[in-house]
Amino acid sequence: MFDLIIIGAGPAGSAAAVYAARKRLRTLLITKEWGGQSTVSDDIQNWIGTPHISGTDLAKTFEAHVREYASDVVDVVSPAFATKIEKTDDGFIVHTDTEKAYETRAILVAVGSERRKLKAEGADTFEHKGLTYCASCDGPLFSGRDVVVIGGGNAGFETAAQLLAYTNSVTLLDHGEFVADPVTVEKLQKNEKFTGITHAETTKVLGDTFVTGITYQDTNTGEEKELAAGGIFVEIGLIPSTDIVRDVLELTPRGAIVIDPYTQTTSVEGIWAAGDCTNVHYHQNNIAAGDGVKAIEHMYSYLR
Repeated sequence: MFDLIIIGAGPAGSAAAVYAARKRLRTLLITKEWGGQSTVSDDIQNWIGTPHISGTDLAKTFEAHVREYASDVVDVVSPAFATKIEKTDDGFIVHTDTEKAYETRAILVAVGSERRKLKAEGADTFEHKGLTYCASCDGPLFSGRDVVVIGGGNAGFETAAQLLAYTNSVTLLDHGEFVADPVTVEKLQKNEKFTGITHAETTKVLGDTFVTGITYQDTNTGEEKELAAGGIFVEIGLIPSTDIVRDVLELTPRGAIVIDPYTQTTSVEGIWAAGDCTNVHYHQNNIAAGDGVKAIEHMYSYLR
């Protein structure tokens, strides 16, 4: 029996594995792949202590760090996917797609989430060619350009506010009315570099080798309009990868794991969660890593 099974090897799961090793917790890390969402980014500039790193290289550093500390206390099963969590008298059994199952006293769920993809024509073609889902990762690459943000929630407006600091202009589109906090909407609308357009359904991403603009339909009039852009930032929501715990843990209506932010504990004793699969307010690599460490600190007291 393991002291701990960690499911996922993004920033939360990887950081937790390193700290579990340091605390000599007998640990199993199960992951389909290393790195999390940021593996798609060409240049991450906000990973603390590293001014520039690609998502692929960041994933490699996660794996190298975990394996450096693994010694005889952390086992890694990869590639593998956890498929089911079963409660037992002594703890839990985690089943995997490799048809193997593992017993443990505690679990850290760090399965992350996926960004909701833009369905417009050309969105897949121009992803990483001017269309991005991570302003924090890629935003500075678009300095001095006229850019578009798609999504009128708080995430969209927070992205727009960030981009206004170094882009030429920001136009934000939403398919309906803006749903961000009114004070946030009002503040950005006072910025002369910002334009907000409601009832705008994005229909096509335009470009050649790189994004040049978009077309959108005015959902009130049906009119098709074109907008030039040197970059497109999509903020239309996250989908937590929490199917494995859907019948085990308390989730929010959108599927995020409900946690106590003080301890990272979930609704089931013996299970912790960290990173983008939880109902934290902000989603960043650095935050996820810190939450993973926080979970291990609390878990260590529980186990020992």
